[in-house]
Amino acid sequence: MQTAMLKRCSAVAAVLVLLAIGNGSALIQKPAGAVALTLPNKADSLKFAVLGDFGTGSSEQYQLAAQMKRIHDIFSYDLVILVGDNLYGSERPQDFKKKFEDPYKPLLDAGVKFYASLGNHDAREQRYYKLFNMDGKLYYSFKPSLRHSVRFFALESTYPDPEQIAWVEKELKESDSEWKIPYFHHPLYSSGDRHGSDTRLREVLEPLFLRYNVSIVFTGHDHFYERTKPQSGIVYFVVGSGGQLRKGNIDKGSGLTAAGNDQDQSFLVVEINGDEMWFNAVSRMGQVFDSGAITRRK
Repeated sequence: MQTAMLKRCSAVAAVLVLLAIGNGSALIQKPAGAVALTLPNKADSLKFAVLGDFGTGSSEQYQLAAQMKRIHDIFSYDLVILVGDNLYGSERPQDFKKKFEDPYKPLLDAGVKFYASLGNHDAREQRYYKLFNMDGKLYYSFKPSLRHSVRFFALESTYPDPEQIAWVEKELKESDSEWKIPYFHHPLYSSGDRHGSDTRLREVLEPLFLRYNVSIVFTGHDHFYERTKPQSGIVYFVVGSGGQLRKGNIDKGSGLTAAGNDQDQSFLVVEINGDEMWFNAVSRMGQVFDSGAITRRK
C-alpha cells in the first residue's frame, strides 16, 4: 500500500512539472519547495544569463553557481555575459580554477559560453583567458546567433579612452541588429550608496545609446541587483551580485529603482524573441524576485 501511494505521488508530481513547462514556466525542485520561472521558454528564442562581481571563491558564489545550473536544466541558455570584477584578489592559475572553472564547471561542460567584460578589480591580461572568450581584446562585439537579430557590445569602462568611444559609435552605427545590447562594469544609473551612477561615463555613452536605439544596458560594480525605471526609454540593469554583496546599499530615495535586491546574491536570465525581451532575476536561494518584459525601442 505504501509503495503504491509513493508511485501515485511521483506520477502526480511529474504531471505538474510537465504542465508547468507546457504553460511557459518551469518548476525547479528544491528542498524548500518549487520555484517558477515566468519566461516563455520558446524553442527558437535567444536565451542568456547575466552575472557580475562574482569571482570570490566563496561558498555563496558556489551556491549561486549551482542555482544557475538548476535553471539551465529547464531553461537552456546558451551564453552568460559577465559585467566585470570576474576575479577578486590574486589571479594565479589556481585562482582562475577556484573562482571560475570549478563553480561553473557544470555549465561549461554543458557547452555554455561566457563572454567577459573587465571591471576595476580585473587585470587586463584576463582578455587572453580562453574561457572568457575575449579573443585578446579589451572591448569587442559579437552576434551569438545568425537566427536572432541581436548583437552584444562588451566595453571596458574603467579606462574609456577616446579610441574606444569612437569604436563604440562606429559599431553601433554600422550594426543592423534590432537588439543592440551594451554591457560593461560601471553603471550609468545606479542607486548604490557605495558607488552610484557614473555620471561622467553617462555623458559620453548615453547620447550614443539613444541615437542608435539601444533598449537595455547591463552593468555591475554596485554589489546588488537593480533594475532602473526607464531613463529616456532605456532600462539599465545593475547585476553586481554574483558573489559579492553589499547588504542595505540600495538608496531607496534615489527615485531610480523599479526593482532591487541587496539582501542575497543573484543573477539574471533573459529571453529575446522578436521585439520582446523577458527577464527573471533569481536569488541564491532560488527565488524569482523580479520579472517582466521590455519592448525594444525603434
